[in-house]
Amino acid sequence: MSIKFTLVQRANPQKRTEGAMKWYAVPSTETAMTGKALTRAATANTSTAPIEMEAAMEHLANFIPQQILQGHTVKVPGLGSFRMSFRSEGTSDIAEFLPSQMIKEPRILFTPDKELRTKVINNLTYENGGVLKDGVRYASVADYRLAMGEASDSGSSSGGSSSGSGNDDGNNPL
Repeated sequence: MSIKFTLVQRANPQKRTEGAMKWYAVPSTETAMTGKALTRAATANTSTAPIEMEAAMEHLANFIPQQILQGHTVKVPGLGSFRMSFRSEGTSDIAEFLPSQMIKEPRILFTPDKELRTKVINNLTYENGGVLKDGVRYASVADYRLAMGEASDSGSSSGGSSSGSGNDDGNNPL
């Protein structure tokens, strides 16, 4: 299984005011499964009923916020850990610290379990999912080059890997 990416032209995110625009790969995400589809797929060929898994996931989703709000890190075996984080302004006098004004950007952080991360990262391959320029999505680098009037170099490696699947998702402007 490969991860699709789209090539997008933009300024260097680290140095926006310097240099010419460059092409960057951004992940192309697919629509997420519904909860029912997820539990059916995850419980296929097991003795666990999808409704049992749905109930367990619902209980877990209710349990995690309770634990985080109590200051706990929540470790879900095989999945990872959830914890609270935030930024804070500093003050030279401890008596002047006002939490409601000086604590900023609260967020929940998720750190994947090492085994989960390894399973994903070690099996990762990439597939070129097209080009996005000026709001127009091209199905492939070759289609983009054709639309721009550039000669298509079929042996070029600049477009990444090719899947041969056609990628006919209705977004090709040609």
